[in-house]
Amino acid sequence: MQDHRDTSITRRGFIAASAGLALGAAGAARGQGDTYPTRAIRVIVPFPAGAGADSNARLVAQQLAEKLGQPVVVDNRPGANGLIGTEAVAKAAPDGYTLLFVDRGALGINPSLYKKLPYDPLKDFSYVGIAVWGPYVLVAGSKQPAKTIQEFVAAARKQPGRLTYASFGNGSMTQLGTESLCSRLGIQLTHVPYKGGAPALTAAMAGEVDMALVTIGPALGAIREGRVRPLLVGGSRRFPLLPDVPAVSEIGGDENTIPDTYFGFALPAGTPAPIRDRLSGTIRQVLADAAIRTKLADSGFQPARGTPEEMRSTVEHDIAAFGKLARELNIRPE
Repeated sequence: MQDHRDTSITRRGFIAASAGLALGAAGAARGQGDTYPTRAIRVIVPFPAGAGADSNARLVAQQLAEKLGQPVVVDNRPGANGLIGTEAVAKAAPDGYTLLFVDRGALGINPSLYKKLPYDPLKDFSYVGIAVWGPYVLVAGSKQPAKTIQEFVAAARKQPGRLTYASFGNGSMTQLGTESLCSRLGIQLTHVPYKGGAPALTAAMAGEVDMALVTIGPALGAIREGRVRPLLVGGSRRFPLLPDVPAVSEIGGDENTIPDTYFGFALPAGTPAPIRDRLSGTIRQVLADAAIRTKLADSGFQPARGTPEEMRSTVEHDIAAFGKLARELNIRPE
């Protein structure tokens, strides 16, 4: 006769052992967050030095290093609408020591532009959270006589295709936003792509193009110095530092015509959740600091202090909304 007592004891022992293993694993996971980091952290910015992403990354990185007690080094990897640096993080070790500081274009638009994208925005990353938001601003080049968006549109309608605009590159968010605006207003401009925001703004200041759509941070200094003139800001309402400049919603656009830009942090997929949560919480602490908020506001940005879930939801929205728009406007990276 089979001894059911032995089987019962064995089963109880197995359950107890399994529970012990589970508790041990949970404790080890918590320990990862408690002991992290033990060495320098690298933040890859897939855009050139001097761009809005770069300045915001360095501001947050400096304070993050102080709170974590380890160096946080910014590594610029520009090229291909953020594809090069973003791919590097997707393929990095999921140990919490390689972070991505990225915008909505690399995550929300690139999937619709590239047939063979070397990363999947929803599978290859563990999102930490959106850090800052800011509007794009449409600026007239130094040799463009238009003083208002209405004057610029009138000039463009008189000479279709003759006026030019600068973007951050073929397939960039700034090309998509400008072409979306042109479609709404019934005008045709000639696209002149540059390798990033800093060269695009420089081209407008030098009068090489008639206008450029750029992030607010780098543009503010040029606007204050009178080297370019602001014509329009993206989003649904006027921007406090440029109160006399209309928002795109005032001329018939909506929030997807020229959306706000964001910059957020992501990790390679598979990074332990305690490490992600430690980073997410610490970054939110940095962005809650009054001095940081003031510095961001002075440069045209505002802290988002977003959660991992909110950033993932935003990426999902962008892939659907802006991917559809890119296809409708026939925007291509090459």
